[in-house]
Parts: sequence; structure tokens; C-alpha cells
Amino acid sequence: MIRGITVTLYEKRQAGADAFGAPVFEETPVEVPNVLVGEPSAEDAVSELRLSGKRLAYTLAIPKGDAHDWEDAVVAFFGQKWRTFGGVTQGIEALIPLPWNKKVKVERYG
Repeated sequence: MIRGITVTLYEKRQAGADAFGAPVFEETPVEVPNVLVGEPSAEDAVSELRLSGKRLAYTLAIPKGDAHDWEDAVVAFFGQKWRTFGGVTQGIEALIPLPWNKKVKVERYG
């Protein structure tokens, strides 16, 4: 049986505003179990670099029923931090037989 790993997602929450009125955010770590981490093909990595200028490192498959916000978020796995980019791709939950129905791309962060 295929199983994912536990990934730490840093959720952004607005904590207030600075002296100029700009929002100030704090990041709260949340552990998300059973996330698949896949390596993109060389062709996908090159295409993404040409289209968006981002270096695609991994693609994450998010489990069904997950309600976290994965867009432009920091995630941690394999002892490193990564940033998601490009939005979340979601399939119809009832039509996908496996336990994952969303995908998001990540690049190296920090």
C-alpha cells in the first residue's frame, strides 16, 4: 500500500498591522499526515523554469478532505523548508480511487 509522509505546513494568520497599516502575519506550524512527495520529470522541471522562472523541486499530493490553504505556503519535509507555488490542482474526490485528490508544486525555500 502506498503511504505518504507527514509534512509540516506553516499556516499564515494575520497578527495585526505595523505602524504604516500594512498587515503583519505570523506562521503557525501544522502537521499534515499522508502527503505524497513526488519528483517531477526533467521535462516538467525545465518547462516550469521556462514558464514561471521557478525551479520545480517536488510535487506534493494532498490527501482527500484536507482543508488547509496550500497556496504560497511554506512547508517542511526531509529536514528542509520549501515554498509552494502555482496554485493547487484539484480533482473530483469521488472519481479518484486513491486517497489523494490535490497537487501542489514546491520550490526550495531559504
